[in-house]
Amino acid sequence: MIFITVSQDAVLTQCALLRQVKMANRDNIFAAPIEKLGDFTFDENVAEVFPDMIQRSVPGYSNIISAIGMLAERFATDGSRIYDLGCSLGAATLSMRRHIKAQNCTIIGVDNSPAMVERCKLHVNAYRSDTDVQIIEDDIRNVDIQNASVVVLNFTLQFLTPDDRQALLEKIFAGLKPGGILILSEKYNFADETANELLIDLHHDFKRANGYSELEISQKRSALENVMKPDSIDTHKQRLSDIGFSSVAVWFQCFNFGSMFAIK
Repeated sequence: MIFITVSQDAVLTQCALLRQVKMANRDNIFAAPIEKLGDFTFDENVAEVFPDMIQRSVPGYSNIISAIGMLAERFATDGSRIYDLGCSLGAATLSMRRHIKAQNCTIIGVDNSPAMVERCKLHVNAYRSDTDVQIIEDDIRNVDIQNASVVVLNFTLQFLTPDDRQALLEKIFAGLKPGGILILSEKYNFADETANELLIDLHHDFKRANGYSELEISQKRSALENVMKPDSIDTHKQRLSDIGFSSVAVWFQCFNFGSMFAIK
């Protein structure tokens, strides 16, 4: 496992994320009993509270966002494209834009939620940068990946069907330049039932410590059951290796959440 030292840049990323959280409403979407609980969707209600929701729900999120920028700085090449597929409010996009030193790069953020895209554009346009950023409303499965030095899937792949996951990863591999990197953050499941249940329990403890009630935890888990199907770390590694990536490794894990890279 590779460890990345937290730097001043990580502190800046944390500050930027905290500003988003401060501007966002508090997540109470599942605070009251919901009689007919539908599937989780990234709609207007979620977009309004997303910074608060993800900080309180995903352990290590700030560290992941910071390190995505650091990895992008290492792998972005002059004149290439950097893709953030499932960019939500643009946290990874902005981290990469802050770090990238390569010239004439274009960051392309894609999300299929109109509410997320609208807010993402506001965040991106709030600061000037020499690095061009384009935010596109579209299904990530429709995106043409070309001349890419960096591709980010930050807690996005898990919402696709297994067949769509395979097809998207193959497309990403084909569109990556030699030496390019895929950064893939996901929630994981584990074949060892005891370990899997323990890590789920620890994640729920994390959410309780961040102010979520038992009702909120239970209702959100039910809402996610049909739309998010996590893979195991071994499944991810094997699939990426089979596609043709030469180096695949987990660089971050906290409980049942983590991030890995795959280099072409």
